[in-house]
Amino acid sequence: MRRRTLDLIFASGGVLLAALLIVLGVALSAERSFALDYVKGELGAQKITFATADRLTDAEKTWKPGSACLVTYAGQLVETGPQAECYAKYYIREHMSASATNAGFPGATYASLGSIRTALTADVTAAKAKGDTVAAAAAQKKLDAATSLRSTLQTGETLSGLLLTVYGFSVIGEKAGMAANIIYGLGALMVLLSAAGFVHALVTPKDKVVFGPAPEWSPAPVRA
Repeated sequence: MRRRTLDLIFASGGVLLAALLIVLGVALSAERSFALDYVKGELGAQKITFATADRLTDAEKTWKPGSACLVTYAGQLVETGPQAECYAKYYIREHMSASATNAGFPGATYASLGSIRTALTADVTAAKAKGDTVAAAAAQKKLDAATSLRSTLQTGETLSGLLLTVYGFSVIGEKAGMAANIIYGLGALMVLLSAAGFVHALVTPKDKVVFGPAPEWSPAPVRA
């Protein structure tokens, strides 16, 4: 095969591959734009706003290392994935934790309060059966607190979960954008290599052959 023909084949294949990479990059870029626009639209419609800096308590600012984001986004409307993550993990959950502690059930969650309420209901029933009105009233008070807290935690965990789901969607969009940039780079590299291949084909002599048949071996002449 002639070297020029081989160069043209590889260079043409490179152009085709570059075109496919660019198409894939455009598709991923479109996915990124859709994801981020969707996240912004959905979050903006909820009109969730961070508390302003002067309204944040020291407990809210220092609850966990990541709580500093509440200061960063103070007073802003929640419209991006990172903002949704911050609001869910460090604002809603801090308030849920504080509510559980204030209600007398530190560390409780919506799920764990189910068994707590069952036990308290049994205590109320047992106290009433014994005629112990004081114990029944005390158990009923704790049961009412657990019931109210469970409703609060259900609302908080639902909103937190939805916001974190939106955050995950935004992360997928950002990853698609990163992948698109990498693919664009590979496409540009293939264009350069293909251009080099075409140039090499033009400067290569037409009669230059590669992968041709090996020359026949003949013994060297013997000198007398």
